[in-house]
Amino acid sequence: IIREQRAAPTRAESILWEHLRNRQVSGHKFRRQHPACGCILDFYCPSLKLGIELDGEIHKSQAEADRKRENDLRAIGVEIIRFWNSEVEHHLESVLIQILNRIEQIENRTVTE
Repeated sequence: IIREQRAAPTRAESILWEHLRNRQVSGHKFRRQHPACGCILDFYCPSLKLGIELDGEIHKSQAEADRKRENDLRAIGVEIIRFWNSEVEHHLESVLIQILNRIEQIENRTVTE
């Protein structure tokens, strides 16, 4: 399944991946289609334990399942940030700023701990 998802990413995944790959965001390495806690994260940064999920229309009907998955991931220390596909497609700069802000929060938290 992972191989199929990598071969056929959504338009939003392709757009965001072009900006996350090759350590372009604050020098952090992101992976695509990363397995964690019985699910597949769209993007994952191991050094920050940060997952990025892109949601399409189907997620409107599975909000409860998404919340449970997020709670399971939080329990193992993984933080999740979510965006709608349309946000990535139409407001990419805002999405990237939000990702950078979250990275900064995580890094600052790590420094003070």
